[in-house]
Amino acid sequence: MGDIFMVEVVVGRQKWNRGAALAIRQMVFVTERGIAREAEFDDKDTDETIYAVVYEDTAHPVATARYEAIDHQTVRPGRVATVATARYHGYGAQALLALEAYARQQGLTMAVIHGELDAVPFYERLGYHATGKVFEEDDVPVQELRKNL
Repeated sequence: MGDIFMVEVVVGRQKWNRGAALAIRQMVFVTERGIAREAEFDDKDTDETIYAVVYEDTAHPVATARYEAIDHQTVRPGRVATVATARYHGYGAQALLALEAYARQQGLTMAVIHGELDAVPFYERLGYHATGKVFEEDDVPVQELRKNL
């Protein structure tokens, strides 16, 4: 991983923050990775959804993650993405860590991620541990990973 730069991280449901999160996901998952837009943008993307977005400056969002509380103690961060030109600077980690901090503030104690197989080492560096078997989600093989918050 390269140097971590000082940036702004916004966690919230503001329309402009959601717009930035969705734009990043369009670039990374739909355009770059070829995931169908109907699969990428699902019923969990609503006006009430909370996103963490990392901004290099107010005009350049570079990474995002989506917050989903799945029960009273567990958060499922998802849709973690960093634009290609900003990778290896720790921005994806900053987005994920910001969601974890938000989850702890809400009283949650566990994070569960369904990570694409090539992203498993990234999550493991952040303290996640692989559990269970590999399975398909949105036509992509994924591994469940867990972390105590």
